[in-house]
Amino acid sequence: MTTTPRAQGATVWLTGLPSAGKTTIARHLGARLRAEGHRVEVLDGDEIRRFLSAGLGFSRADRNTNVQRIGLVSEVLARNGVLSVVPVIAPYADSREAVRKRHEASGTPYIEVHVATPVEVCSERDVKGLYAQQAAGELSGLTGVDDPYEPPVEAALVLETQHQSPRESADAVYAVLAERGLV
Repeated sequence: MTTTPRAQGATVWLTGLPSAGKTTIARHLGARLRAEGHRVEVLDGDEIRRFLSAGLGFSRADRNTNVQRIGLVSEVLARNGVLSVVPVIAPYADSREAVRKRHEASGTPYIEVHVATPVEVCSERDVKGLYAQQAAGELSGLTGVDDPYEPPVEAALVLETQHQSPRESADAVYAVLAERGLV
């Protein structure tokens, strides 16, 4: 009886401001990986917040709890051969570092990608209307405007989405996966 080698999983963590392009890039990347036959899950931050993190607010402690929950799910999936693509704001460096350490402890590849779209560009895109709500005084605590965003210092890749299409951004992430022998 022969056994098929287990697929190598990994977490691709896309962090950046609201409307930076994280989810769009994740969907393009996920589609490409699936088309190649990889096992892929896109753990969208908004969906996770609605279900796994329902009831959490936007305090620093709640944001940290949300990120740790997503990190746990992603690490478990990746450890079991799934390419886990995670588009989530994750504004605090210490929260992201804890997720990285969880992956290191289990020997699971973790690739942090900074979707480094300037706040002015994100505000123009305003996919969910958050920047307009904040400007109208209807929303406070918007990451990158009146709540902090701590950019990654040592991201594996920095994407300046104002200079490239979502597909080009996804291709750049794919190139990092290929370079590391994960696809």
